[in-house]
Amino acid sequence: MASKNFDMIVIGAGPGGYVAAIRGAQLGLKVAIVEREHMGGICLNWGCIPTKALLRSAEVFHLMERAKDFGLKAEGIGYDIDAVVKRSRGVAKQLSSGVAFLMKKNKVEVFMGEATLPAKGKVSVKGEKGVEELTAKNIVLATGARARELPGLEGDGKRVWTYKDALVPPHMPKKLLVIGSGAIGIEFASFYNTLGADTTVVEVMDRVLPVEDAEISAFAKKQFVKQGMTIMEKSTVKKLDRGADKVTAHIEVGGKVTTQDFDTVISAVGIVGNVENLGLEKLGVKIDRTHVVTDQYCQTGVDGLFAIGDIAGAPWLAHKASHEGVMVAELIAGGKPHPVKPESIAGCTYCHPQVASVGYTEAKAKELGYDVKVGRFPFIGNGKAIALGEPEGMVKTVFDAKTGELLGAHMVGAEVTELIQGYVVGRQLETTEAELMETVFPHPTLSEMMHESVLDAYDRVIHV
Repeated sequence: MASKNFDMIVIGAGPGGYVAAIRGAQLGLKVAIVEREHMGGICLNWGCIPTKALLRSAEVFHLMERAKDFGLKAEGIGYDIDAVVKRSRGVAKQLSSGVAFLMKKNKVEVFMGEATLPAKGKVSVKGEKGVEELTAKNIVLATGARARELPGLEGDGKRVWTYKDALVPPHMPKKLLVIGSGAIGIEFASFYNTLGADTTVVEVMDRVLPVEDAEISAFAKKQFVKQGMTIMEKSTVKKLDRGADKVTAHIEVGGKVTTQDFDTVISAVGIVGNVENLGLEKLGVKIDRTHVVTDQYCQTGVDGLFAIGDIAGAPWLAHKASHEGVMVAELIAGGKPHPVKPESIAGCTYCHPQVASVGYTEAKAKELGYDVKVGRFPFIGNGKAIALGEPEGMVKTVFDAKTGELLGAHMVGAEVTELIQGYVVGRQLETTEAELMETVFPHPTLSEMMHESVLDAYDRVIHV
């Protein structure tokens, strides 16, 4: 069988893979992409996008319940969970077909099927038409990751759910247990809690949202508790007894195990890289705890083989994968791109209130030996936040006391996932506190708090 030859083959059509393919094609390379399931990958079909659609429904519902606060009348407020889910699936479908269109537009050849790498520079695709052999000097692994399943806590689609089940729920939970308080766990907890589920979150670390700045975690926790959530930190779910209509969870706190009954459990305890069945070990690819080991340019050490996105390790974020995809395509085409720096990538969590951050936490900056100046500004001091009826939140900025470099920015509150980009651009441009102080922020906007937080770090804050 004759093999088809390309300049670049991408394995996986998620936000890392499809972006790499587009950029490669733009640069004049002959590109193929292999995908076993959905164009757009987990992010578009079962991750970032459909969850945001669900959370938007919850946000609107929450606002409707508060109608009176805004001088409005809304009576007989309710929701139809099936219609909420249907909207979310529609949004995902629209974007997934958008990716298929982009492949066509950019003349990227799509192969649907399972890929293996039988030898260097070779990809074998097992699809509906049988096996097709492809060759290329450069191959990009963008196979992503899947939910980590802990023994005894595996999803069954009935009472114990993975994130996929939680996106198309077989029933509306009344009493819900969420295991894990990272972005995925806390977003689902927020969604179902807003729709009326009695929600408990169990986190093994000493605080919820453990990767965030400690102050931001504490603030968010206070809001979650106010909304009726039960938050259990330094706690472990030891085992689940599954019944027809309930699950009994054995939860260990401080060495003592107690049991509690729930009608639904969502397991969100991290992810593992999709590294199996590709033939990577045989090629000499180094794998560390389910992730491919790469250098700063996503090179695996095997000539012409790159790995991007979730399979190449933290941070596990779609925008990191996309950026790496562009960088790798430019490298393959003979360019000299800048490496992607993990600490310059913002993380966003779309719970209520939203959480967003970039750079180092205050604790991390100190641990790295920086002498820091820290500024804070509360939403309650901002005109736009009060007008929006969203006075709960804060902005925190961390500077290097010696140079004025912005080391990190951390926020919790309304729309902070959109605001964070201001600080991301600032860090990219290597800004110092002086430029940020001299920047004129428009009024009335939430972004003014970003200015005030900088001023506060240097004892020049105006509105508190």
